Amino acid sequence: MSESVPGISPEVFAPAEAPVSPKQASEEVEFVQLLTPEGERVEHPDYSFDLDDDAIKGFYRDMTLVRRIDTEATALQRQGELGIWASLLGQEAAQIGSARALNSKDMVFPTYREHGVAWCQGVDPLNLLGLFRGVDQGAWDPRDNNFHLYTIVIGAQTLHATGYAMGQQRDHVIGDAENGEATIAYFGDGASSQGDVNEAFIYASVFNAPVVFFCQNNQWAISEPIDRQTRIPLYQRAAGFGFPGVRVDGNDVLATYAVTQAALRRAREGSGPTFVEAYTYRMGAHTTSDDPTKYRLSEDLEYWKLKDPIERVKAYLIRSGATDNNFFDSVETEADEIAAKLREGCLSMPDPVLTDFFQHVYVDQTPQLDEQKAQFAAYAASFEGEGH
Repeated sequence: MSESVPGISPEVFAPAEAPVSPKQASEEVEFVQLLTPEGERVEHPDYSFDLDDDAIKGFYRDMTLVRRIDTEATALQRQGELGIWASLLGQEAAQIGSARALNSKDMVFPTYREHGVAWCQGVDPLNLLGLFRGVDQGAWDPRDNNFHLYTIVIGAQTLHATGYAMGQQRDHVIGDAENGEATIAYFGDGASSQGDVNEAFIYASVFNAPVVFFCQNNQWAISEPIDRQTRIPLYQRAAGFGFPGVRVDGNDVLATYAVTQAALRRAREGSGPTFVEAYTYRMGAHTTSDDPTKYRLSEDLEYWKLKDPIERVKAYLIRSGATDNNFFDSVETEADEIAAKLREGCLSMPDPVLTDFFQHVYVDQTPQLDEQKAQFAAYAASFEGEGH
C-alpha cells in the first residue's frame, strides 16, 4: 500500500505497536518540572515559580482539603447517597496549580471532574454533590464565581470556552497580561479525540482567541489507554493548529501553576491560545461505576503513588523547614470538619419537585412544555399508593 503513495514512508501505514504501560511511558516523558517527587526544587530554563513558601503551604492545604472532599463524596456514593461520583484522586496538583493561576476576571469551563478548580473559584462543594445526587442540574450561578456548570457531554465545553473567549475579544477586555481577561477550558486525554475539541482548536487558532486548553492527561479515557488516543504527545498536536503547546508534570503543583500562569498571561495580552498538557495519572476509577482493576495493572498504580502530588509538597515543606507538624495537623483537622459538614449537608438535601425541571428550559413556558409537564405529572402520580 505504501509503495503506491509516493513520498510517504511505509512506517506511516505500519500498525500501532503493542500498548505501553503508563509506568513505561512516564519513564520516557519530558515535561516542565519544578518540584521533584522527592520534594526537591529544580530549575527550568523557560518557567519559574515566583511565589513564597506561604503560597506553597496554601497549595498543600487546597490539595488536602479537596482530596478529603473527594474521599467523602466517594463514600457517600458507595452508601447510596449519590447516584455517581467522578473522582479526582491523583489530579489535585493539576487542578489546584492551574486554578490558582487564574485572576478574578478569567472564566472557567470545566468537565465533570474539576472539583479542585471549583474549590479555588469559591463554589460550595455541597453544590457539586447536589448535581451528583440528582436534586438539581447544577445549583451555582456561573456569573458568581466565573465557573461554568459541569459539562457531561465529552469535549463540548471547549467550544463553549472558545466562543466565550471570542466574546472577550469583541468586548475589548484583553490586551493586559495581568488585569485583562482570558478563558480556560478543562478536558481529558480521551476528549482530545472528540470532534468538538478539534473544532475548538481551529476556531481558537484562526480567531486568535484568548483561551487556554488545559488537558489533564490522566492516561486513561475510562478503559482506553493514551496510546489509543494518539501516536504523538498530545501537546504536539497544537502545532498543527497553529498555536503553542507545552507539557507539564501534572503532579507538580508549582510547575502547573507556572505554566498555566504563562499561558493565561499570553491569552490576556492578545497572543492567542495555548495547549497545556498536564501529564498526570488517575489513581482512582473513572467514576464510581467503573472498575479499573479490569483494564490496568496494579503495579502501574503503585508506581504512580510514588509521584503523589500532595506528598511531594509535604516533603518539600518538611525538607525546607517551612512549617512543622502543627500545620499539617491543623489542615487534617480542617479537612475532617469540612467532610462532616459535607456529609450532613448532603443527607439533609430535600428531594426535588421533579416537575420543576420544566421551569428551567425557557424563560417563557411553551404550550408543548406545558403539555409534557402535565403528562409527566400524571405518569409520576400513577405510582402513588403502590409502595414506591
